[in-house]
Amino acid sequence: MGRSRRTIPEELLLLALDPATGTTAQPQSLDLGLAGAQLVELALAGRIAPDGDRIAVVLPRPTGDPTLDSALELLRRRGSPVRAVHWIGGPRLGLRQTYLAHLERCGMVHAVAGQMCGVLPTTRYQATDTAISREIKARLDSAIRTGVPPDPRTAALAALAHAVGLGKHLYPGNEGRSSRSRLRDLIRHDPMGGLVAHAVMDVQNGVAQQPRRTPARPNAGDRSGVPVQSRHGGMARAAVH
Repeated sequence: MGRSRRTIPEELLLLALDPATGTTAQPQSLDLGLAGAQLVELALAGRIAPDGDRIAVVLPRPTGDPTLDSALELLRRRGSPVRAVHWIGGPRLGLRQTYLAHLERCGMVHAVAGQMCGVLPTTRYQATDTAISREIKARLDSAIRTGVPPDPRTAALAALAHAVGLGKHLYPGNEGRSSRSRLRDLIRHDPMGGLVAHAVMDVQNGVAQQPRRTPARPNAGDRSGVPVQSRHGGMARAAVH
């Protein structure tokens, strides 16, 4: 893969970057979205393919993108298809920071050092060319406004933007309600993007931690035949820095 085209993880992160504050919207869910965006990008590159609700490696050859190739190698080492929800819900230490540093090396953002409360060191990231972010959002706007089915990359980006909760960041207030609704509807235009976006939302809703259940059988102490629902753990989250 050359650098003539921005990857979906890069575009998702640029969409989430607030030009006024230099911070990212929805930071915790964004880490999940970046992991999902890597899967979509690898699928578009022909390296992986969906297998039901699982992801299978079909071509382990490197793409030339170090961040994508790291994910591809981890998938290859699994040896068998992995459920998308389990992959996305796994630990992703510093994935957002990795991509921010990557964008900085590519010249798309620059780091601005600062302090919180005059003591704690902080780093904000400002886009070096806001036209790039405007162009990315314009593609979403066009798909929302025209109703014409978008290309797979834009459809997947829209699905992930909705899944991580960027709708209110991109289309705020009551006036943006219809746009947020149409953004959500774009999820149906790309099967891989839809699979990954639903997996991101499932992780946030705690589905990744829920074991598969078989129907309960009535016993002498329960003549109603209604299975008793067990309790499950809390939401699985990717680690963030």
